[in-house]
Amino acid sequence: MNLRPDHKEESVDINMTPLIDVVFLLLIFFMVSTTFDKHSKLKVSLPEADSAVTEQIDDAIEIMVDSRGRYFVNERELVNSQLDTLKAALQRMSGDDLDTPVILKADSSTPHHAVVTAMDAASQVGLTRLSIATLKKQ
Repeated sequence: MNLRPDHKEESVDINMTPLIDVVFLLLIFFMVSTTFDKHSKLKVSLPEADSAVTEQIDDAIEIMVDSRGRYFVNERELVNSQLDTLKAALQRMSGDDLDTPVILKADSSTPHHAVVTAMDAASQVGLTRLSIATLKKQ
């Protein structure tokens, strides 16, 4: 007499659906909670072109860029348009005061790379108070 019950070999199935649901929920959570802010190295305060008069800053460094990409620092033309020359001029004009404001005045037909070079030079020297001058619309 055999008193043992018959054990049939049953296949064990693992249901993957709940595991996949949890993984997708974690993926969505991390995608939503991640910040996508880009922090720029140089803070630029763009002026508004309205009728308000801004105060004149006397000790500011003026960088002027003409239509051919030549640089003028406080109305003195630089010998060339190289980044190192502009950085040296900005260091000489600011001295040890890295809080000196810089006003960038560029012609409307100035090449874009000339303006970016001026902003990059100010950033590399450590001057972070940069303003871009505009004219009020007539």
